Amino acid sequence: MAETDAIAGYGGYTYRVVGDWAKLPTGWTFKDVAAVAVDGRDRVYVFNRGEHPMMVFDRDGNLLNSWGEGLFHRAHGLAIGPDEVLYCTDDGDHTVRKCTAEGKVLLEIGIPGRPAPFMSGEPFNRCTHTALSPDLDIYVSDGYANARVHKFDPSGRLLFSWGECGSDPGQFNIPHNIVSDPDGWVYVADRENHRVQIFDPAGKYETQWNNLHRPCGLYMEAGAHGRCFIGELGPHQPVNMAFPNLGPRISILSREGRLVGRVDAKSGLPKGQFSAPHGLCVDRHGDVYVGEVSWTAWQNYTNPGQPVPPSVRSLQKLVRVAR
Repeated sequence: MAETDAIAGYGGYTYRVVGDWAKLPTGWTFKDVAAVAVDGRDRVYVFNRGEHPMMVFDRDGNLLNSWGEGLFHRAHGLAIGPDEVLYCTDDGDHTVRKCTAEGKVLLEIGIPGRPAPFMSGEPFNRCTHTALSPDLDIYVSDGYANARVHKFDPSGRLLFSWGECGSDPGQFNIPHNIVSDPDGWVYVADRENHRVQIFDPAGKYETQWNNLHRPCGLYMEAGAHGRCFIGELGPHQPVNMAFPNLGPRISILSREGRLVGRVDAKSGLPKGQFSAPHGLCVDRHGDVYVGEVSWTAWQNYTNPGQPVPPSVRSLQKLVRVAR
């Protein structure tokens, strides 16, 4: 699909949607883009399920580097630390790898290919994402076959874990993403419970944000008044797939949980522009990069059994045009 000039969003969060921002070499494809991260030099790291799992682009979408071939089994989560090292969460081989910007592995948590028993609470069984505390402790959401958050020290030593399967406060139904803010609070996208739960650094439940639909991707801005950007998958079941006002969309919330902006069909997003927002990040200019598991959505939900056409997008850039 060609680049669009669509303008979408409200509340001072208005964007021009650039669908074909990344310039890929002939024959390359992302397939699903599970997660994205951006560093202080505006380099964009795209963690994907194609033949080149980590692709690195400049701000204009020019490919700078690629790595990870033979290392990752199934890309899922990506976070970047203050020293610009990357934390790559692979739910296919149940590991978190801390890597340099060039792909050198500095730390590996988990045993590749050896999941913990189903719903055992032990790390990991299809872990989903990683976040850093202000003290550089490592939080891991875990995930598709567990219902747990684990906290490790910077060397990878397990400190403690919390959570179990369920829908009560402190319980999870697919803890899909995780971020921490500058004060140390921990935010978990509890996807199939349609909420974000908030905990203190010791794992004590504090509150939750509701009125979300399958929150999938999280990005927390820095600073005392940074916003939380939430990618919502929207409905994928045949019974409600065509329902309006459920997404897929990006919601922007204050630290207090107040909705301050949204990018969706009601705010000008063309129908079909988003497929399945799975991971997102915001650069220092306020632009948003959105990774989507479009191939999975196409094959499993929207067009089951049909081949994925070349026009299906997995990565889009939202260029901020209003503040």
